[in-house]
Parts: sequence; structure tokens; C-alpha cells
Amino acid sequence: MDHRLIEMLVCPLCKGPLTLLREGELPALACRPDRLAFPIRDGIPLMLESEAKPWDPDAPKPPVVLAP
Repeated sequence: MDHRLIEMLVCPLCKGPLTLLREGELPALACRPDRLAFPIRDGIPLMLESEAKPWDPDAPKPPVVLAP
């Protein structure tokens, strides 16, 4: 997803900045204050409250396993 587009988008609920998430099944745009992640499907961010998933920015990240 184009970083210029991400910089222009804001959370539809609080109008705050969004962070691009790449971990998990689908990429998403996350709002830290609202603790919501809006999915990106086929390169299109779904900026609807009904499509948002709960997101915990303080949750521990799974360890990355490096191949020997």
C-alpha cells in the first residue's frame, strides 16, 4: 500500500493517525487510541467501524524464528 495514501488516511472514529500493520492474516491500518485495526483487502482499506477488529498495541509479538 502506498505510504502517501496511509499518511492521508485517518481513523474514521477519532480522526487520529493510523499505523500500518503487516503481521497476522491480512494487513491492516490500526488506530492506537481506539485500539481497532481496519483490514486492507485487495489493496483497499476498509475504513468502516463494522469491519474493524479489536487490536491490542501492547500485546507481545510472537518471536521471529530465523533459519540457521
